[in-house]
Amino acid sequence: MNILTVNAGSSSLRLALFRLEGSNPLPVAEAAYTRDTNRQAEQLHRFISSHTDRVDLVVHRLVHGGDRVTGPAIVDDRVESDIERLALQAPLHNPAVAALIRTCRDELGKKTVQVVVPDTGFYADLPEVASNYALPGELCEQHQIRRYGFHGLAHQAMLQSWQESRPDPGNGGRVISLQLGAGCSVTAINRGIPVDTSMGFTPLEGLVMATRCGDVDAGILLYLQREAGYSIEKLEHLLNHESGLLGLSGKSADMRNLLGCEEPAAKLAVDIYCYRARKYVGAYLSVLGGADAILFGGGVGQNSAFVRKQILAGMEWLGIELDHEKNAAIDGNEGRISTLESHTEIRVISVNESALMAREAAQVMAQLLKADG
Repeated sequence: MNILTVNAGSSSLRLALFRLEGSNPLPVAEAAYTRDTNRQAEQLHRFISSHTDRVDLVVHRLVHGGDRVTGPAIVDDRVESDIERLALQAPLHNPAVAALIRTCRDELGKKTVQVVVPDTGFYADLPEVASNYALPGELCEQHQIRRYGFHGLAHQAMLQSWQESRPDPGNGGRVISLQLGAGCSVTAINRGIPVDTSMGFTPLEGLVMATRCGDVDAGILLYLQREAGYSIEKLEHLLNHESGLLGLSGKSADMRNLLGCEEPAAKLAVDIYCYRARKYVGAYLSVLGGADAILFGGGVGQNSAFVRKQILAGMEWLGIELDHEKNAAIDGNEGRISTLESHTEIRVISVNESALMAREAAQVMAQLLKADG
């Protein structure tokens, strides 16, 4: 069986092909493209035709599954409706997934099974103290307002990779994982179970991101509506496309460009980005009562020694000690970057969402075939 994984991020489209042998998906090929909705059908066709003459199963990363798609699910009319219904809460992601499902259907035919694996599924059972907002309960229940959490596949993949690297099986440990890319989030995990995460009702909350603002005083939005005449559409564009690193620097949303820039606004953008992440790490150390591991993944998390150093600066008193030589040497690879004396292991991990997606989809397909008898 050949499995195609389709991962539409906020700035990229990642495709991978796996061949299922027994219950183990083996990687065959992968490719990454800058996301361009006008070219994704062409990119998909070129990738498939270059690597196989048959795709048996397609699996999509679904950023927002809401309260109904809480685990891997076969795409049907109800699932597609849910994806489109949640587009307002994940405008950079869900519309792209809906479009790619249609593209795959056109390319591979209606009989090819498609599966979605929701990022939000990892956080479906967050504790009530972490998942609820301080808003009227009836209002939240009526509109399904809660902290859904996002980047669940990335954080789950980092956790599994760290657990596999440990010499002893342990009990899952206390883990703080940071997924730092165009979108950024941090999650607190206790014994394999997420207990808090920085993204909330939408992927806007939490850390400073490439073009998204992260945490912001809600009163600012009311002020801009009343005093500056901002419409809902203009506010949405501001928060999702004009803020974050781009808004702070006035120059670029790409961390690589900002790290090489001497302009004060660019330096401030990087400082705020790292400061916000450091605050969340501190908060989650309190939530977990310490941490056995701090994990860095994502394009920035894996490739920027400076960002990692700034986020963990001044935490030696907590027993979190970065080995600066290892940190500087590991960029683009993965491994431990904490000192031998550090009470908390610090590790850079290459996040493999595609392999996790393929395994999840293979299990769904196995259950489907078993049910069919």
